[in-house]
Amino acid sequence: MFKRKIYDKLLAWKQESAGKTALLIEGARRIGKSTVVEEFAKNEYDSYILIDFSTASKNVRELFEDVSDLNYLFLQLQFQYRTDLIERKSLIIFDEVQLCPLARQAIKSLVKDHRYDYIETGSLISIKKNVQNILIPSEERKISMFPMDYEEFLWALGDTTTPVLLQKLFTAQKPAGESMNRKLLRDFRLYMLVGGMPQAIDEYIQTNNFRKVDAIKRDILSLYEDDFKKIDATGKLSLLFDSIPAQLNKNASRYQVSSVLSNERADTILELIAELKDSKTVLVSYHANDPNAGMATNKDLSKFKLFLCDTGLFTTLMFKDKDFTENIIYEKLLNDKLGTNLGYLYENVVAQLLHSNGNELFYHTFMNKTSHHNYEVDFLLAQKNKVCPIEVKSSGYKTHKSLDAFSLKYSDRILQKYLVYTKDFCKDGDIICLPIYMVPFIH
Repeated sequence: MFKRKIYDKLLAWKQESAGKTALLIEGARRIGKSTVVEEFAKNEYDSYILIDFSTASKNVRELFEDVSDLNYLFLQLQFQYRTDLIERKSLIIFDEVQLCPLARQAIKSLVKDHRYDYIETGSLISIKKNVQNILIPSEERKISMFPMDYEEFLWALGDTTTPVLLQKLFTAQKPAGESMNRKLLRDFRLYMLVGGMPQAIDEYIQTNNFRKVDAIKRDILSLYEDDFKKIDATGKLSLLFDSIPAQLNKNASRYQVSSVLSNERADTILELIAELKDSKTVLVSYHANDPNAGMATNKDLSKFKLFLCDTGLFTTLMFKDKDFTENIIYEKLLNDKLGTNLGYLYENVVAQLLHSNGNELFYHTFMNKTSHHNYEVDFLLAQKNKVCPIEVKSSGYKTHKSLDAFSLKYSDRILQKYLVYTKDFCKDGDIICLPIYMVPFIH
């Protein structure tokens, strides 16, 4: 199993909660939720039972229709799974719990009983049909899990030195040097291509074959498409999802819903966007109408951009018109030789890294009333009582007209300004020009 940062959060929950809460891990399909939870169960408990509701028998599901007799429930689980449960030393895992809402509802009684610990995992967990007929237990503590981040990716490749080096360079605000920067950028582009899905990373490590990696990612995208059809039989969700690369490539100030779904506008499909966000397959960046520390209170729900939760999947979706993404495309992307403008690919990975650090995503557009020029700050982070504007470049150019215009308009609100690009670390006045591989350290 690959080393995952969420493992430490599971340990902290076990120690702090001491059985007083269940843990619900939310995340997209195929990011490794079940794997890390089972590994945690093996290492930290004397015994465990994993109930996978995607394969559980009818008899097991029916046990949760009446939880008035917990002695009977536990006896049956031990019999069905041939595992002895030990009081306060055993864990019961509800895997894909969204497929059995009554099991989720039972958490209230199970936690109150206090004999065992409980972890739930799920994708599409908040979709309306999964929760409409149950009482959501207040004894649930939720945490989100994401695809493997860049540091986890490097660990998987056996590289523990680069993350330490990058942290030191970022903290000291020092450049890496020309040759080292080239290597670090190439390593980071490899992450952008392979992505953070454990299956894709494992395939890359085993075969070093981009075509086989691409096949894994296409399978995952197909799985997501199937999920969307279950949620929305009209196919609108699938269309919105498939169009994300094309929409970002337009470099427009928002996702243009009407160009994807005729006769629809952003304000008429807010529920669909909420369901996409709930699926965790998509990241939504909302327009902040008034960019300050309280951006969540003034976001425009009908003005947004969509990104994929994993940039490796995004790369595959970009070239979905082909049967497979040829190795030559991967090689050119890896060596930064592909002729097309890849600004939107870099935007997606920045969105992914910022979100995995726990940030909500916001952006801001505005017009200069004198010149009538439109400006856009790609990302805004709230820190302390200020904001940190971030402009993303897919090249090494240090031009930053949007940052400059934003600074003039909101000078008293800014904590730190970042230009993310593909050159080495430097400062341009009060702007930190940050190589893209250092984005994980922006908190």
